[in-house]
Amino acid sequence: MATPNRMSNFFFLVALLMGFANACISSAELRSELIFPLQNKHVHSSSIVELPNGDLLACWFHGSGERTANDVLIQGSRLRKGNRQWSPIFEMADTPNLPDCNPTLFLDARQRLWLFWVVPIAGRWETSVLKYRRADESLAEGPPKWSWQESIHLVPGETFADSIEAGFAKLKPNEDLWAEYAFPYSRMIVEAAHDPLKRQIGWTTRTHPQTLPSGRILLPLYSDGFNVSLVAISDDEGKTWRASKPMVGLGPIQPSIVRKKDGTLLAYLRDSGGPPARAMQSTSSDEGETWSVALDSAIFNPGSSLEAIVLQDGRWVMAYNDTENGRHRLALSCSDDEGQTWKWKRMLEVGSAGKTGFDYPSIIQARDGMIHLTYSYTQPTGRAIKHVSFEADWVVAESH
Repeated sequence: MATPNRMSNFFFLVALLMGFANACISSAELRSELIFPLQNKHVHSSSIVELPNGDLLACWFHGSGERTANDVLIQGSRLRKGNRQWSPIFEMADTPNLPDCNPTLFLDARQRLWLFWVVPIAGRWETSVLKYRRADESLAEGPPKWSWQESIHLVPGETFADSIEAGFAKLKPNEDLWAEYAFPYSRMIVEAAHDPLKRQIGWTTRTHPQTLPSGRILLPLYSDGFNVSLVAISDDEGKTWRASKPMVGLGPIQPSIVRKKDGTLLAYLRDSGGPPARAMQSTSSDEGETWSVALDSAIFNPGSSLEAIVLQDGRWVMAYNDTENGRHRLALSCSDDEGQTWKWKRMLEVGSAGKTGFDYPSIIQARDGMIHLTYSYTQPTGRAIKHVSFEADWVVAESH
C-alpha cells in the first residue's frame, strides 16, 4: 500500500502535469501577417502548400476582376522556414488575353509540386478549361521551375446524366411551379447533362487534392453550369485523369474532402442553392468513384468556400464562414469524432457585414504540426491575402 507521503507526492505530480498541460494550451498563440500590403486589385482564392524543405508556397489570382477580366493571372510568394516575411510576389501562370482563376497547390508522393487552375473562356465559369503545371524542382527563389504543363479533359459519359437524374429522384425537390416556358430546375439540369460538350467543360478547381493510401489522387472539382461536384481520379501519378460519378444536390459545389479511419471519404461542400444556408455533405465508400446525394449539415454556410483537414493526431479542423449571410466572420472548428460533432469553435476574424470580407480559406498542417491558413482579406482600404499559423490547441483554448 502506498504511504500517505507517497500519495501526496503522486497527486502533486499529477497537479503539476495538469498545470503544465494547461499552460501549453494557454500559451498556444496565433501568428498572422499579410503576404503583401493592401492594394486595390482583386485578389482571391488562395492556396497554400508546404514544400519538401519546410518552406511554404502560397498562390492566388490577381487582376481587375474575375472571369471577365483578361488581365487576371496567378501570382505566388514564398515563406522560408523560420522566416516571418514573405518573398516578393512572382508570376505562377498567365494565359495571354484570358483570365486565370482558382489556383490550387498540391505536393504528390514523389515530392513534385502541382498547380491546378482554370481558364474561363468567353468570361464564363461553365466554359472553363482545366489546366495544370508540374515542377520537379520547386525550392529555388522565385517561381517554381515548371517541367510540364497540360490541360485535363474529363469525359463524363452518359452515366453522368443517369446519375444526375437518379440523384434528383432521391432528393424530390419542391418544383410545384412549372410552365412550358420555365421547365423545372432538375429537368433542365438533366437535359444539360445529356449534352457531351456541356458535361466535358467547366470543371473548376478550388480545394486541395488528396492522395489516398492506395496512391490514388483525387482532385476535387465543381461546375457552376450544373451546380454539382465530382472528383478527377488518377491512378497513375497524374499521367491520366477520369471523372467520378457526380455529387448531386441542390447546389453542392467546391468540395473539400477528408478521409475517415475506416476509409470512408466525406466531402464538405459550399451551399450554392436555396435555404437553409448550410454546408452540405456527400460520402464515398469506394475511394471516390461514386458519391451519395449531398444533404445539408448543421454547419452554417453563406454560399462561400470552406476547407477541412485531418490532423496528425486524428482530430479534424475546418475553416469556414460561420454565418448564413455574409463573409464578414471567419471561424475555425475542431472535431474529435470525425465530424459527428464540432465541439470547439474559435473566431479567426470578425468584421462588419458589407464592409469587410474574410473568405476562401486554404488550410494545411505542416510536418512540424503547425497549422497554416491563407484566405482572402478585404477591408474598405484594400485587399490582400492573409496568412495565419497556429497549433491545433489554439482552436480548443478559449473556444466557444
